[in-house]
Amino acid sequence: MSSAEISSPRALSVGIIAIDGPAGSGKSSVGKSVASQIGFRFLDTGLMYRATTWYAIKSGVDMHNPKAVIMVASQMEVSVHTGEAGENLIVVNGEDVTGFLHSTGVDDSVSFVSAISRVREMMVAEQRSLASEGKILMVGRDIGTVVIPNAPLKIYLTASARTRAVRRHRDFVAAATAAERQKIDFEEILRSIEKRDLVDSSRTDSPLRPADDAVVLDTDGLTLNQVVIRVVELARAGI
Repeated sequence: MSSAEISSPRALSVGIIAIDGPAGSGKSSVGKSVASQIGFRFLDTGLMYRATTWYAIKSGVDMHNPKAVIMVASQMEVSVHTGEAGENLIVVNGEDVTGFLHSTGVDDSVSFVSAISRVREMMVAEQRSLASEGKILMVGRDIGTVVIPNAPLKIYLTASARTRAVRRHRDFVAAATAAERQKIDFEEILRSIEKRDLVDSSRTDSPLRPADDAVVLDTDGLTLNQVVIRVVELARAGI
């Protein structure tokens, strides 16, 4: 997906925008770009769950032991900052861990961690607190259904698993060194995405699904700019 400039923003009639969707659907890229264009704060809530997962892995916790994960999560102090390009920077106990949050290890375990009800309760409470300040665009998997069900504009981005794997593979390759690129396996990424889809959509607590009143946008075959323009149009229309 490639980005391009969009005309200067006009006044918006919505104070909160919720964007949900499965892994690799473009939520973060679209959300960050839209937020920049319309002057909203941006929050990728998935990074909060990734930070919890990373910290649990670092602490040697069994990802399939909910009590152990909850204990680790309760010991974390997580803060979200905004980088120079509008991106989220995640700080855990005073350490910027943003660069560690998209590793394969975190990818493989984050759905299990985020399915733990108590972990979700802690994360949702913090997310609602941030949303209460208004003028914010939040992306995740349950923003429109659970975190902010009364958001004036809810959008659900989707794409085929293979398309999403292609995007994730491209991102990994772009960020890797020459030696690391040789170890990046597309089929492994595809399997990971398919597994996450299954876990996220079948979990008992806050399963991944579009809100009943969400606008569903299929991003297969669309550029980042095309999707961003559509979302900005929806925001300006006050949907």
